[in-house]
Amino acid sequence: MKSWNRPEVPPLPGVGPVPSIWDTASAGMREARPAATAGLYVCGITPYDATHLGHAATYLAYDTLIRLWMDAGYPVTYVQNTTDVDDPLLERARDTGVDWRELADSQTELFRGDMEALRILPPDSYIAVTEVIEETANAVKLLLDRGIAYWVENDVYFDSAAAEASTPWTLGDESRLDRATMLQFSAERGGDPDRVGKHDPLDPLLWRGARLGDPSWTCVLGEGRPGWHIECSVIAQMHLELPFTVQGGGSDLIFPHHEFSAGHATAMTGKPFAELYSHAGLVGYEGEKMSKSLGNLVLVSRLTSAGVDPRAIRLTLLAQHYREDWEYTADLLEAAQSRLARWDEWASAATDSDSVDAPESPVLAELRRVLAVDLDTPAAVAAIDAAITAGAPATSDDVRAVDTLLGIRLR
Repeated sequence: MKSWNRPEVPPLPGVGPVPSIWDTASAGMREARPAATAGLYVCGITPYDATHLGHAATYLAYDTLIRLWMDAGYPVTYVQNTTDVDDPLLERARDTGVDWRELADSQTELFRGDMEALRILPPDSYIAVTEVIEETANAVKLLLDRGIAYWVENDVYFDSAAAEASTPWTLGDESRLDRATMLQFSAERGGDPDRVGKHDPLDPLLWRGARLGDPSWTCVLGEGRPGWHIECSVIAQMHLELPFTVQGGGSDLIFPHHEFSAGHATAMTGKPFAELYSHAGLVGYEGEKMSKSLGNLVLVSRLTSAGVDPRAIRLTLLAQHYREDWEYTADLLEAAQSRLARWDEWASAATDSDSVDAPESPVLAELRRVLAVDLDTPAAVAAIDAAITAGAPATSDDVRAVDTLLGIRLR
């Protein structure tokens, strides 16, 4: 499936540091140093009600990580999925009387346009679940053959206990959650802990047998479609070498999605899924988490259609730390618009510098320093503000640094 157009990332003098980020699995800061090529998998959208600011904040976080890896001299392989067949999407299609394929296609195209407007670096491989049905069914069949999956009527479930007994994976390795919290999140986030016949209430669905009125495909398992977590396990294995460097996504994916994506992959390959597990905070609006189910969405496309400069939207997000939960307000956007005007004025008077031979400027050095510590974009934004307040004239390398590291092309 096509991705979106890639923005230019200007080269900078020197080489930046390898970033360190918070690793959920070890509950600590770890250097995200690739062995050779940085591998990144970020879970994509279920394409309906795209793209709200919660989506945008997540993809901006890992856009920042990619930019830092590139500045440190590493090639990057970035993979993202889109869950273009899933219960929430099908329910929305039925509620609105739209064919589910048309809904998925239109919302995916809207997402592409929003990502391009925000100058988010695109994945090298952008894969829809419907493109890997056969591969996913074969993966489930492999788990069945190994005794790490089992049938409940015409559905297939992952056997967590069998996986723990026969592979290096252990339930809780990635999420660090207790069982009571896992059960709560399973019920709230697409699991079915009360399903009769399961070996363990936490065991996740791998394959959903055909249901009347639902899309299904014929494969080695018969008629049906994939469950949720298995899709990311399969897509990641197809396009990245395991263990890849960073698994990323919103914090609401820690459990069950990332936990079991890792479990499925390890059960299939015997290898760890990722070296680090990184999670972005959630964005709220009007006192609640911004979510499709609540409908309290601030959509990127609506803001840009109303004439908001996408750079101001990006700057609104950059002013928040990616790992923190925060609440969007119109005041934050207004502040970003004012900040952008100041930055543009600063950049308009930039003096020329030789980006190849010139030494690292104080502004560039400070951006590299603060961003390398857990992608601290608020500190980077503050560094530009401080330079402007101090009357420090911009150089062309400073302007390029804002473009390269923060993704904002100043005018």
